[in-house]
Amino acid sequence: MVAITVNSTAHQLDIEPETPLLWVLRDELGLTGTKFGCGIAQCGACTVHVNGAAIRSCQTQVGDVDGATITTIEGLSADGKHPVQQAWLAEDVPQCGYCQSGQIMAAVAFLKDTPAPTDADIDNGITNICRCGTYPRIRAAIHRAAELMKG
Repeated sequence: MVAITVNSTAHQLDIEPETPLLWVLRDELGLTGTKFGCGIAQCGACTVHVNGAAIRSCQTQVGDVDGATITTIEGLSADGKHPVQQAWLAEDVPQCGYCQSGQIMAAVAFLKDTPAPTDADIDNGITNICRCGTYPRIRAAIHRAAELMKG
């Protein structure tokens, strides 16, 4: 048995502890906002928060997060009004949109640690990949979110 709290809901799961967290979230809990991208923790489409830290869920075994608190894109904001989500919309960031939940989750954790980032901070701190190349809009949205979060 593995015990995790996902988006404020406690779960007791009878599952192999080696199962990737990504598949537990998607297949067992039906939270499909977290995406499968590369499967080797490089692209970031699977980014979620574990105890507040951004992690790549495709390479995180559920047994390694036993007892943890996990937040997915679905749990970030009940009404979609988190400052990062608002900035993403204002800057029209998504093109295809596939990587965006992971991008947003990475940005939220990044801004917690770097509340007034420079372009260089963002370029070094956000390592998620966007195949559409929306990096200038991602950067602009992170700056906008940082301003919104100062409020």
